[in-house]
Amino acid sequence: MGAIEDAIKAIQSLDLGEKFSYRKIAATYGVDRTTLSRRHKRVQAPNKAKNINQQKLTLQQEQELVQYIKGLTKRHTPPTREMIQNFASTIAKEPVSESWVTRFINRHSIHLISQWTVGMDNNRHKADLVDKYRLYFNLLHSK
Repeated sequence: MGAIEDAIKAIQSLDLGEKFSYRKIAATYGVDRTTLSRRHKRVQAPNKAKNINQQKLTLQQEQELVQYIKGLTKRHTPPTREMIQNFASTIAKEPVSESWVTRFINRHSIHLISQWTVGMDNNRHKADLVDKYRLYFNLLHSK
């Protein structure tokens, strides 16, 4: 990124009306001629600035959404992807796509760890038989 900025500064340091060649300056600084031309004419913004302008939520809003999701997870109600999509759409005041949710989860994968739930223990499953429930309630009613 520094070479492009140096090339643009070199162009801006030229006298007003002085002729220059994007090709020569690009070769001097070792940058792409097309990129240099677009940046100088302000047709193309740097990727970092472009990404910030295209984000649905600000960094602050994303951090708050992460904290909200963590809170839900602590209360044993982790949100589904659809729920995250609805939360983000509400915050952004415009719909967000499913791919936005995927990118959001990938961006914050350190904080948002998904896990598969563990299956029910076999002994506990066997204990949940209908006959045992009937027997229990019949004992209660017979007293």
